Amino acid sequence: MYLAISGNIGSGKSTLTRMLSERYGLRPVYEPYADNPYLEDFYRDMRRYSFHSQVYFLSRRLEQHLSLVTGARYVIQDRTVFEDANIFARNLFESGQMEARDWATYCGLYEGILPALRVPDLMIHIDAALPTLKKRIAQRGRSYEQDIPDAYLAGLNRLYDSWIGAFDACPVVRVNGDELDFVASPDAFQWVCDRVQTQGFGLPLLR
Repeated sequence: MYLAISGNIGSGKSTLTRMLSERYGLRPVYEPYADNPYLEDFYRDMRRYSFHSQVYFLSRRLEQHLSLVTGARYVIQDRTVFEDANIFARNLFESGQMEARDWATYCGLYEGILPALRVPDLMIHIDAALPTLKKRIAQRGRSYEQDIPDAYLAGLNRLYDSWIGAFDACPVVRVNGDELDFVASPDAFQWVCDRVQTQGFGLPLLR
């Protein structure tokens, strides 16, 4: 059983990953944002550090897949490498924050490792509008995130909506993060769990 949680910055991925890992006894694999030595520089100067930051995330995500996801019986992952490439790196290129040659190099790296990556059994995607994202980013208080441009978050949301709408590698459960507060509301979290179990996953038998 390999579940993956996708969604924009501040959508609640890490929290939902933790809650579902506890509910279903899954090993959580979290996004390695805190280890990225380029991240603070990236938010100060996206154009200069976009390639550095994205290649770092790509290398760490590959390491996670090979050591923690591939071969694991019960695992849940906070953001996948598929999002790194199709959402974050693409957004930087399309918005002019990554040069064409860097984008081409990044795509070559991504496409080279793609055959080695395990595909999730179920993708849970959290949709959240800009006001919700900004509120949650402010609440968690990471200093380097507080000045993320609205246009950057909006660009990510646009690509996420297109990407998840066409994603067919596994079943997808979409969660309305603006209306369903799965942290504060047990009913909202149960709604998510019910959708997971409708796909054939859950207690007492994990697929």
